[in-house]
Amino acid sequence: MSEQTILLIEDEAQIRRLVRTAMEEEGYRVRESGTLKEGLAQLHADAVQLLILDLGLPDGDGIAFLRDLRTQFSLPVLVLSARSAEGEKIRALDAGADDYLTKPYYTGELLARVRAQLRRAPQESATAETHVHFGDIEVNLAQRSVTRKGLAVRLTPIEFRLLCAMLVEPGKVLTYRHLLSAVWGKAFVESNHYLRIYVSHLRQKLEEDPAQPRFFVTETGVGYRLDI
Repeated sequence: MSEQTILLIEDEAQIRRLVRTAMEEEGYRVRESGTLKEGLAQLHADAVQLLILDLGLPDGDGIAFLRDLRTQFSLPVLVLSARSAEGEKIRALDAGADDYLTKPYYTGELLARVRAQLRRAPQESATAETHVHFGDIEVNLAQRSVTRKGLAVRLTPIEFRLLCAMLVEPGKVLTYRHLLSAVWGKAFVESNHYLRIYVSHLRQKLEEDPAQPRFFVTETGVGYRLDI
C-alpha cells in the first residue's frame, strides 16, 4: 500500500496515541495536533489524504471548523466524538463530515471506516477537474459548485456529495443502501429517511417541477436513478 497521510485533530493525548499506533500498524503516515489552529496549519503544510476530527477541541467548535474547512479542502473527514445524540451526528454530517464514529469505539471499525473513505477519495479526485452538464444544470466538481440556468445554486455538503454519488453512475438504479453508504457511511445504511429528505432537497433546488422530477427519479422500494 502506498503511504497515505492521515491527520488526527484530538485534544486527548491518550486517544491520539492509540489512534496513531493503530494507523501506523496499518502502514499509514500520521500527523496529529491537539487544537484546531494547529490542525489547520498542518493541513496547509502537508499533503493529507484523510482527516480524523474530534468535535470538542479547546480552541473552538468542531462543527464550525468543518464548515470553514469545506470552503478550502475537499479531503474526506471522519468525525471521532463522544457526542452520541443523533442530532449531533446530523449536524456534523451536514457541516461536511463524511462519516461519524462515536467514542468509545472499536479499533477494527475505525480502521474499516478509514479504508472505506480512502477507497472513495481517489474516485472523487479522478473526476475532480471535470464539468458535468445535464438539462440547464452545470456541476463543477473541482470547485464543488452548481449552477442552474446560469445562476449559482447553494448545496449543502451532504447534498453535493449525494449529487456526486449519483453522477458516478448516471442512468443506473442506485439502491438506498448504496447511496446511504456512499454519502453517510455504512453505519447509516438503514436510515432511508435521511435519503428521502436530501433527494427532496435536490429536487427542490434543481428540478423545474419537483413534484414531477425529470432527473432525480424514484425507483419505488429500491432506490433512485439520475436520468441525464
